[in-house]
Amino acid sequence: MAEMIKTVRRQYYTGERPLFMGENLKITDTIFTDGESPLKESKNIELTGSMFKWKYPLWYSKNIKCENCVFFDMARAGIWYTDNVSLYDCAYDAPKGFRRCDGVKIEKVSFPNAQETLWSCKNVSLKNVEAKGDYFAMNCENMEVDGLTLYGNYSFDGVKNVTVKNSKLLSKDAFWNSENVTVENCFISGEYLGWNAKDLTLINCTVESLQGMCYIENLKMIGCKLINTTLAFEYSSVEADIEGGIDSVINPSSGRISCDYIGELILEKDKIDPAKTKIVCRAKTDGECKCKCSCGGV
Repeated sequence: MAEMIKTVRRQYYTGERPLFMGENLKITDTIFTDGESPLKESKNIELTGSMFKWKYPLWYSKNIKCENCVFFDMARAGIWYTDNVSLYDCAYDAPKGFRRCDGVKIEKVSFPNAQETLWSCKNVSLKNVEAKGDYFAMNCENMEVDGLTLYGNYSFDGVKNVTVKNSKLLSKDAFWNSENVTVENCFISGEYLGWNAKDLTLINCTVESLQGMCYIENLKMIGCKLINTTLAFEYSSVEADIEGGIDSVINPSSGRISCDYIGELILEKDKIDPAKTKIVCRAKTDGECKCKCSCGGV
């Protein structure tokens, strides 16, 4: 027998836990305010055109759909320990928005106050999302990101098994301590990109970074542009095919770097073995570097 769906329409809830352990609810044009945990431990909930104005609205919940909803600033720490949750065309103006959730789908959502949002979540899909805040998506696993615009530092720290496509990241220290990340057709601007990462691949990306791509194990860059990127690749094992030139490179640990030119190449024999990295300068002809760079490549 199918479970009965109860409709909640145009209600105004105050006080703590007004719909605690609610099940099989279709909630429309309803306001939750001045009371913590209004839908704690709920399941099978559809929310449309509704508003959350106070803390902890959806904790320990399952099977939640939100469409055209608003999470106000005080709806902080809003969705924690909740599985199979989707947000579509919502405004989410609260920090610490998702934590330790499994099965998260977010599309056409803005996060203007996204500090510490999406922490330690699994199986996450983001599409056409805009977020502003530091420490976005820390320690997440199994993420697919398409069309993210992010303004905030220390993003994607410690993530595993992540793809990011068609996105713009203005983010210092992005992808630190990450593992198995592929970034494609993206613009990234921020210092110290990718430090301590493992298996980081960038495809057709434009990057601006001071001391970017350092301390990385197995860095791959395919068809990327490095604009105003200096002191790159320190102590990284790298396979890089760069369009145009690189302003400066310092002490890569091994691999191959192909580009038009390198403005300054620093190879300190007391710190690395220069023979382990092959430098290919495409501007060289007949053994002479026509671009007058310092690469010393072949």
